[in-house]
Amino acid sequence: MVTFVDKPTVHGGTDAFLAVKGRLTASTAAQPGYVRHQTLRHAGAPDVFPELAVCQDAAAHRKAVRSEEFPSLAQGLGPPATPGPGLYETIEGSA
Repeated sequence: MVTFVDKPTVHGGTDAFLAVKGRLTASTAAQPGYVRHQTLRHAGAPDVFPELAVCQDAAAHRKAVRSEEFPSLAQGLGPPATPGPGLYETIEGSA
């Protein structure tokens, strides 16, 4: 399993950001190898939205983000948010 972690900071238009992100998540969730997703909101910084997306492996994640519709959907997140992405391997956890 791998977990994609992003911690975008939204610079206004939170509702618009979440709507675009919802469409992006729905597209990614339809791809093979997708496991689960979670979006959080930083309790002390309400403009920061950590996101966790779990895939079976790095190849499944790459395939999801290289899907035909991903680039145009991701572009909608654009200037209103500053991303902070990374792909992590699971070492320990509980369900």
